[in-house]
Amino acid sequence: MKIRVLYFASIREAVGCAHEVVDTTAPNLGALRDQLIAQGGVHARALARGSAVRVALNQVMCDESATLADGAEVAFFPPVTGG
Repeated sequence: MKIRVLYFASIREAVGCAHEVVDTTAPNLGALRDQLIAQGGVHARALARGSAVRVALNQVMCDESATLADGAEVAFFPPVTGG
């Protein structure tokens, strides 16, 4: 299935692009994140386990157990604070 992946803020800067289309068989967001980390390089550093990363599926904040479907939009971004 094809998933549109969006990157925001410092993750976008680290990865070097705002979005990409990823071909995946990942059943959920956690497995997709692991697939991207396994690519190595900038993806591994930007999305590393242990680093603070938030995720949204189809513009709804969720945890990594959320199920993926073909054509889904996934967004990764660092935690945001406001003032």
